[in-house]
Amino acid sequence: MINSDGNILYIHGRTGTYLEPASGRANWNIHAMARDGLRYELADLIERANRSESTESVRELLFKDGVSSLLVDMTAEVVREDGQSGHNLLVTFNAAPMPARRSGSRGADPRPQELEQQLTMARLELQAVREELQSTNEELQSTNEELTTSKEEMQSLNEELYPVNAELQSKVDDLSLVNSDMKNLLHSTDIAVIFLDSQMNIRRYTNQATQLYKLIATDLNRPLSDIANDLVYPDMGDDAAEVLRSLVFCERQIPTRDGRWFMVRIMPYRTVNNVIDGLVLTFVNVTELKLLEARLTPEGGSTK
Repeated sequence: MINSDGNILYIHGRTGTYLEPASGRANWNIHAMARDGLRYELADLIERANRSESTESVRELLFKDGVSSLLVDMTAEVVREDGQSGHNLLVTFNAAPMPARRSGSRGADPRPQELEQQLTMARLELQAVREELQSTNEELQSTNEELTTSKEEMQSLNEELYPVNAELQSKVDDLSLVNSDMKNLLHSTDIAVIFLDSQMNIRRYTNQATQLYKLIATDLNRPLSDIANDLVYPDMGDDAAEVLRSLVFCERQIPTRDGRWFMVRIMPYRTVNNVIDGLVLTFVNVTELKLLEARLTPEGGSTK
């Protein structure tokens, strides 16, 4: 007795001639336990019985049990139990007598039934392979349809992203142009400028700033206080911290160790969203102005 999936529910009699446990993990399924000469015919019989929900049979099926050939009649009968959905199958195996050979048939083929059975087995195997290939083809077709759908979705998404990419490229071009304008402006004014973040680390600087600070490209993100410079300005750190606190700019005339003078202006760095995000330090060379002031100022007096 088996269920519709082939799982064995009950065994009566000696079935070792037709069924044997498969090697490996215990599997009480009749398809796994059927001997090689019965497997395809038994599977076809059970499938027909499940489909028709009636009794189906196979007569005089020839198979080998070791070295000897045997004939068996197999029957699959639908069994229904009251109050339960679905059905079970009663599979029976009945040994059939082998036909006796007739005398004088020396020239005839002694195995016509065996050859016919092998042909039937080959047909069943071919049918099983055909069904498997058909199932695989359907799966491949379904996968191909999914890939086609995904390709169309990707194409649609790419079409949607195209104007976005074009807009971003336009903004990048505008930003590049603004940066170029800013760079040229800073260089043309001949003013040394250093941009600091809120931690007093160097964010950016102009080439003119290297005339005061010993700056190189790898100094970015380093504290400004770590960079050697020519200014005589010990209070710069305190003034910068005060500007960050009060947001009021600081302006001082500071000498250098080699006799130059610079107007140092410390201002808050404001983003386009009006957020304070560091400091801007500008250094304007006022050495000539200081020399002119010294010449116009009488010794011991003051200018008017």
